[in-house]
Amino acid sequence: MVNDSYSSLVLAASAASDARFNTTIFPTTTSLTSGMSEEEEEDIEMIVSRIVPIFFGLIGITGLLGNALVVLVVISNPLMRSTTNLLIINLAVADLLFVIFCVPFTATDYVLSSWPFGDLWCKSVQYLIVVTAHASIYTLVLMSLDRFLAVVHPIASMVIRTEKNTIWAITILWVVISTTAIPVSFAHGINKIQYRDRDLASCTFLENEQFSRVAFHIAFFSSSYLVPLVLISVLYMC
Repeated sequence: MVNDSYSSLVLAASAASDARFNTTIFPTTTSLTSGMSEEEEEDIEMIVSRIVPIFFGLIGITGLLGNALVVLVVISNPLMRSTTNLLIINLAVADLLFVIFCVPFTATDYVLSSWPFGDLWCKSVQYLIVVTAHASIYTLVLMSLDRFLAVVHPIASMVIRTEKNTIWAITILWVVISTTAIPVSFAHGINKIQYRDRDLASCTFLENEQFSRVAFHIAFFSSSYLVPLVLISVLYMC
């Protein structure tokens, strides 16, 4: 049950972050409102700027409280510090960081007409979104591997499934993900756009000779969905 519920949360969050990479309020609304009058566009922009933050607020509060409770319960109870629960703590921490570094700034981006946090924080937010999303997803892969060893090799895996090895696996996971996601920060930045005679700043993907939007999305889809899906499916089938 825990694995399934977290899978739904992470996949939904990954979809949200993937959409977030390329859209701000004005590129989104202008693409949706092409052919409409200026008054109709303003009405839609107003509705989006009010409704979307409400949904993000509900997601943020729920994710913050739920994952914080998971961490507190497991940490406060020494009897619960098993290999599986260490992975659950890591999953909760990754989801907490995802909620903290994705939800508020995405919601703000829908409310305000221009990205207000500068180029450095734009790059940092996009980097942290990818890191925390991948950390959550590949923690699920580690949990599937842990269940595979516990069920298929219950005796032999006792030497492998220790708290020390689990901590090492979690550490290596974060190091690898943090390192491989570095190009994401260079591929994002502030784009200056003109909208109704106003110069606005948009935090988006910087498509140029070095970075391809299509290649980025293919890589992100493969690493965050396709590969983990295959690994988890194989482990559960085995």
